[in-house]
Amino acid sequence: MSKRYDVAVVGAGVFGSWTAHWLQRAGLRVALIDAYGAANSRSSSGGESRIIRMGYGAEEIYTRWSFRSLGLWQQLFDETGKPELFQPTGVLWMARENDPYTIATLQTLRTVGVRFEELPRDELERRYPQINFGEVNWAIYEPDSGALLARRAVQAVVADFSRKGGETFVASVLPPDGSGTIYSLTTTTGEEIIADRFVFACGTWLPKLFPDLLHGKIHPTRQEVFFFGAPAGDSRFASPQMPTWIDFGAEFYGLPDLEQRGFKIALDRHGVEIDPDNAERTISPTLLHEVRQFLAERFPAMKDAPLIESRVCQYENTSNGDFLIDCHPEFENVWLVGGGSGHGFKHGPALGEYAAARILECGKVETRFSLATKEAARKRSVF
Repeated sequence: MSKRYDVAVVGAGVFGSWTAHWLQRAGLRVALIDAYGAANSRSSSGGESRIIRMGYGAEEIYTRWSFRSLGLWQQLFDETGKPELFQPTGVLWMARENDPYTIATLQTLRTVGVRFEELPRDELERRYPQINFGEVNWAIYEPDSGALLARRAVQAVVADFSRKGGETFVASVLPPDGSGTIYSLTTTTGEEIIADRFVFACGTWLPKLFPDLLHGKIHPTRQEVFFFGAPAGDSRFASPQMPTWIDFGAEFYGLPDLEQRGFKIALDRHGVEIDPDNAERTISPTLLHEVRQFLAERFPAMKDAPLIESRVCQYENTSNGDFLIDCHPEFENVWLVGGGSGHGFKHGPALGEYAAARILECGKVETRFSLATKEAARKRSVF
């Protein structure tokens, strides 16, 4: 690694890989480094699937980024011959009466020009008889949204980056020393990575590399995901009969059976703090019991469905759910990119484009993305 790079990006998850993509497109020589490899199982970008949806309440910037990102994901998949990495399942937002978040979503979708349907209770029951809607009164359906096959999607970005001359390394770097300008990073095996600028987009490892700066401001939390098997011959829980769905009122979300992995369901509630390097990835019986209770209530035909697969991943949370995209306050040529907060994956293309532009221009970022807005107290407002 004695070559010199214009930019070294640490972290080959969705934020790091797309930031590297855009920096490379600008004509820079870029190195992409990850301690365990692109979209590895310890990372927030690992795993089988992630939702891509446009609804964000009144948060127009995130709706616009999702909208742009979907087109960029599809463009990359088409160019690389992997269109199946986007699954157009549609996304169903379940809402209660007078739900302010979902009502605000309607106006934002109209403003941005996103296609959607507003579905009353009787239409929901007609389309989806396999769902017991309970206290859900209405919903928004986004027909063009769906699911990204996460690990393979990130690996497709990285493979494209490599084909176009980018260099990737599996290596663990040490935190930079001192202040001012840094000229190189050192790996744990003693190798040196020389670059003019450095981007740390390493997710849950950010507070481990910069504990004095980010400990208490980036919260890695344990998140459990469950896959249940539908009855033999029953296709009601696979696409197209079952959409991707979100029920924030109950704190649950799920995806239809994709690639015969099972019906996916998870709680969108922050778990306990996790060490991404050393945590054991075994599920909690207590949480499994809670998920089974919801499954039996909302999807009665799945009441006795077997658990056929499970996964423990993590969120990388900021105090309120906004991303972190900012210069390091002590290193003038170091950028921090992270804080996906459980909703970041879908935004990879647009976020990388935004971050790369700021890095190239040394430009200011939106206040909401600044380090100064990240607090120790958790006040989640972006979902």
